[in-house]
Amino acid sequence: MQKHVISAVALAVVSLGAQAQSSLTVYGVADAGLVLERGGDAGAVQKLGNGVASSSRLGFKGKEDLGGGTILTFILENGYSIDTGAAKQNGALFGRQALICVTGEAGALSVGHQYTPFYKTLNNVADPFATGMAGNAQNIFDDTTRADNTVEYITPRFRGFSADVQYGFGETAGNSAANRYIGASGTYENGPLTIALAHQQRDNATASAHSRNTMLVGRYRFGDVTGHLAHARNRDVLGNESHDTMLGVSAQMSGADRLFASVIRHHDTTSAQRNAVQAALGYSHALSRRTDIYAAYGHIRNSSTAAFHVGTAADTGSGTTGVNLGVRHVF
Repeated sequence: MQKHVISAVALAVVSLGAQAQSSLTVYGVADAGLVLERGGDAGAVQKLGNGVASSSRLGFKGKEDLGGGTILTFILENGYSIDTGAAKQNGALFGRQALICVTGEAGALSVGHQYTPFYKTLNNVADPFATGMAGNAQNIFDDTTRADNTVEYITPRFRGFSADVQYGFGETAGNSAANRYIGASGTYENGPLTIALAHQQRDNATASAHSRNTMLVGRYRFGDVTGHLAHARNRDVLGNESHDTMLGVSAQMSGADRLFASVIRHHDTTSAQRNAVQAALGYSHALSRRTDIYAAYGHIRNSSTAAFHVGTAADTGSGTTGVNLGVRHVF
């Protein structure tokens, strides 16, 4: 049923795009790889992994010039499992992204189901693995990837500075704070240097408590080598506090080869029994402008009651050691 709905949406979008003389792009990612995991409670597992380096997706992006420098854009993006063909994000039709955005000289205003400012900072700036493969920073960092019912405003860049503010309605009658999401980030870019500060807060279903995360990240390019640094302070709904620190590096070895690595330390300031350290190494080789092959290794050392797992871009994983070998095609 869902594939028929997607086909109908695609045909309708193409038809509307032709009538309005606006552009339409159909895009996506097909990513699959061999995943080996060990150290889990149920034992070692070997599987064909979906979305190992980047989550597999199929999306539609439309754009219309409204005149006067104002552009209207929409994005409808579906996540799927290439190993089974099943839909991801709990079967949502456009569970990855569903938004409409107006962009002009004053910035960009968008509404819908969107990536959070916190996730974009972690993925785009901090993590040399770009939140994929066995070295995914989300294995350790507490992060909300997307939020529902959001209104987001992104400022224009001014002398290297830009800001991103997002509010997600909880849509709970009688309690506007229940299930609410608030996120923001500020970024400074100057040549090879990027510095960003991100914050997020998530209220529980009764607004009686909330979790919050604050993260400072930096990235600097030394020619073909890039250094990455991130530090986050976390507080969950129970009041437990922790810190996450990441040091990473990525290097363009040649025109086609890229090597990247990171070390992440999780320090639980409430209970020293939930500390962890992750170390990871990855490699990718571009076969063409759109296709690459990759390999990665990641290991997490948990202390006592800590239970972090080595996952991938689309899977949280089940073990403390992971090995990936796969191929990714972007279209």
